[in-house]
Formats: sequence, structure tokens, C-alpha cells
Amino acid sequence: MSKFIVSKSLGLCGKVEISGAKNAVLPILCACILTEKECVLSSVPPLMDVYAMMDILKALGVKVQYDSVNQIAKIKAERVTKTKEEYEMAGKLRASFLVMGPLLARRQKAKIPLPGGCQIGTRPVDLHLKGFIKLGAKIKQEHGFVMGRCRRLVGSHIYLDFPSVGATENIMMAAVLADGVTVIENAAVEPEIVDLAEFLNKMGAKITDYGTGAITINGVKTLEGANHNVIPDRIEAGTFMVAAAITGGDIFLTNAVPDHLGAITSKLKEANVDIEELAHGIRVCTKGEITAFNLKTMPFPGFPTDLQAVFMSLSTVAKGTSVITETVFENRFLHAGELTRMGADIKIDGRIAVVDGVRKLTATQVKATDLRAGAALVLAAMTAEGETEISDIFHIDRGYCLFEEKLIKLGAKIRRED
Repeated sequence: MSKFIVSKSLGLCGKVEISGAKNAVLPILCACILTEKECVLSSVPPLMDVYAMMDILKALGVKVQYDSVNQIAKIKAERVTKTKEEYEMAGKLRASFLVMGPLLARRQKAKIPLPGGCQIGTRPVDLHLKGFIKLGAKIKQEHGFVMGRCRRLVGSHIYLDFPSVGATENIMMAAVLADGVTVIENAAVEPEIVDLAEFLNKMGAKITDYGTGAITINGVKTLEGANHNVIPDRIEAGTFMVAAAITGGDIFLTNAVPDHLGAITSKLKEANVDIEELAHGIRVCTKGEITAFNLKTMPFPGFPTDLQAVFMSLSTVAKGTSVITETVFENRFLHAGELTRMGADIKIDGRIAVVDGVRKLTATQVKATDLRAGAALVLAAMTAEGETEISDIFHIDRGYCLFEEKLIKLGAKIRRED
């Protein structure tokens, strides 16, 4: 198992390029199942989750070529020879379930294991299944698998009880080849939803009103291949913005999209961090003391749950008391115990964390409990006295492209040991 060794690294400074978004590219890879023609994707980051999704596609009979240096993927689902996803592959990532919608649309059947991924709370797929049923699929669950069949999907009016990103994506991909019109109400509006819809439209789908709470999809008979550049990763951008803040640094983020980062920018300004939006990116610098802040995670355009952990690291060294409320996942405070081992003052009450800032953190041995918690521990370790050892960093490799290399270029003292 690999681990990071991190020493105190104040004043990170320089330029960092934000990679393509993991949470955008995974559903887009699944959408390639919908056409026999080749799709060419650029800005595809070389992440463990991306490789895992490509392996799933290959196992289904899809041809995948990936140039990790230039980050270009060529996907051709000329023949989808299998409609069953293997359990061992699905257990690696939550997004594995996103092949079900495309398989139902393309092959009228699918057998998918219940998904894996980070253990950050209950993430049921019931909203996905309710959507498929409304589109005319017959769904059965047994032995850890979900099985779906249909003669042909038929457009329907679907209301989501919660604006689930995954359910919106899966239903949208299923509906593009359905007969008639589908409307998804209370749909997710995240930038990743917009990116998927724009890719599907390039393929010949007829999707309107995406990015709003009610997406309209006019079904088409077939889809064509398309070229697409994946949007930048707003979670990676937010992480490096906090890296500048927590180390008292000055970092310029290229390829970041300000419109995707409104809640993050607002919260950093509240913490006394300077944010400057420029023509080709965002500059983040800290000129004074970090002050306490309150935040509540919400679906976009609210504060993203995926950045709650790194902001908790920031709050541990802020002046005053911060209150962090997690509304999306019920088990997403596992990093709090690891931060406490480093000297943080954190009290947890259900879904609320109260953090009293301390003068300094101290190095120790900690463990990355999930993807975003791992990044949070790295940022905290850069402020700690001594040398921090962070284990289970495979979680970080799932979602951050060249994480330590980018940090080293900014002046961080971090190394990987196997």
C-alpha cells in the first residue's frame, strides 16, 4: 500500500492546471454505449476511477483506446456483446451503476450489481429504478444484482424526490432513445449534468432545459458519434483554492470555471481569503488571518458535499468557531477523527460539526477514509508541525489527477512511499 509523507509546507505559490472532471467523464463514458459510432473525448484524466470505468466498458464488448499522456479516449461501442456487469468491477466505484440506463436503451436489458465506491453513507439507487420503471422497464432485485428488461423504453413524466445527480444522468441517458417525450422534474442542475446533456446533444439527442429543474428529452431512433472536451473539475479546483488558503499561499488556477465555483468562492471570501477572477483562471491568495465560517452542504448551486472535508481542514486552523452541517451524506465526517489526531478541536453531533480553530496542528499517522477525506488530510498536514504519514492514499488516486506532482510544483513537501 502506498502512503504520503507530508512535511510543513507554508506559502504554496505558482500556477496549477485543473484537470478534466472525474464526475463528468464517468457518465460521458457510459453514454458512449448508446451509439455504434466512435466517440472521441479529450481532457480525460488518468484516474483510477476512469480506468475502472474503461475496464467495465471493455468487459461489455466496447472498444476503448486511451492516450493517458494527451488524455484522449476513443470509445466505439459497435457491438455491445454483454449486458451483465461483473460484481468485482462494479465494487470499485459508485458510477458503475450508470451503465444501466444506456444498456436498457441500447440492448433492452441489463444486469448490474449494486454499486461500490467510498463508504460515506447510504446512496440508494431507488430513484434510478423508479425512473426506469416509469420509462417502461421491468425491474427485479436479487442476490445483490438489479435486473432490468424492456421491449422498448417509452417517454414519461418523472419526478425525482431528491435532485440526485446519478439518477438524473442515468434516466437522461435511458430516455434519449425512448419513444416520445420524457420530462425529469426536480432534476439535478450540476455542471456535470449540463456537460453530459451537451455531449448527448452532439450525438444527436434532443435535450432541452438541462441545467434547470425540469429537463425535457425528445426521444430519437439512433445516435451518432461525437467529439467532446470534458469540463474542468470543480472539486479539484476547490481543493487547490483551499490549499492556497490553508498554507497562506498564492496560487493561480488555470482552466477553472468561475461559474462552477460560486459557493466555494463565497465561502473562502467569508474566511478572509482573496479571490480574483481573471480571463484565464482564478487567483487565490491569503494576506491575513483565516477567520471562522459556517457552511451547509447542498445540491448545486449550493456548497458541494465533496468539498466539505477540505473546508473542515481549513476550519481547524481558522480563528474562531466554525459550524459545518452535512445534509447530503450521513456518514461523511470520518475525517474528523483523523484531524483530531492531529490536534484539531472538533465536536460532532449527528450531521453537525463544531470546529474551534487551534494555533497549530501536529504531525502524526493518519488514514484516508475516503477520496475527499484523503485530500483534506494532505492539506491539513501541510500546516502541521513535523512529518505526517497518510496511509490508504489509493482513495486519493481515484479522484485527483497527479495530486502530489501538482502540489510539489507549488512548493509542497510531499512524497509517495510504497
